[in-house]
Amino acid sequence: MQTIMMSRMDLIFSLPAFALAVVLISASPGPAMALILRRAALHGFSGAVPTVLGLEAGLYLWALLAATGLAALVAASEIAYLILRVLGGGFLLYLGFKAWRTAWRDRSPEAPAEEPEPGPSLSWWKAFGEGAVVMLANPKAAAFMIAFYPQFVPADRPLFATTALLAVIQVAIEIVLYLALAAVVGRAGAWFRRPAIRRRLEAVSGTVLVALGVRMVTESR
Repeated sequence: MQTIMMSRMDLIFSLPAFALAVVLISASPGPAMALILRRAALHGFSGAVPTVLGLEAGLYLWALLAATGLAALVAASEIAYLILRVLGGGFLLYLGFKAWRTAWRDRSPEAPAEEPEPGPSLSWWKAFGEGAVVMLANPKAAAFMIAFYPQFVPADRPLFATTALLAVIQVAIEIVLYLALAAVVGRAGAWFRRPAIRRRLEAVSGTVLVALGVRMVTESR
């Protein structure tokens, strides 16, 4: 009983360091941040919500795969790592070229001020899927999970259950941070959606996504 209590205390005492690490990691620029900023600027806070949830669903799945050892197999396999790298980079390139195409199309005086949406329900799932794919097709996420979580799992605690708990905490923290960021950006949505500003934003965000995609495809481990 005393051993169990000490193990729980070790886990509790490690939580502040874990939370701080999550905040610092979440604030670092990358595909997730670029995707959220673009979505919030062009579609407002509500438009960014499914993107954030999709990213976090992908992150939680990677955490569970790390706990079962599958993420380690993916990270260790040259072929699996390469496939994920190409798929993830290719998807970022697709999103970047799509943004460029929108920016080019909006140069026309007859271009609509808003990008047409396929419908509320379909648009929600499309944004959710984009976020999930960006996270799941990122091999760096697998490498990160297998290196990050073991530092905060006491040796005498069950690996899967503790990792799942820590992942819930990380997902909760990131959802709060990302939605707060989306809310701030979304408040200026009317300005971002002005035709000239929107066109420049699409061009810039497209360039960032393409650069991230190229880096993911060409970057070694």
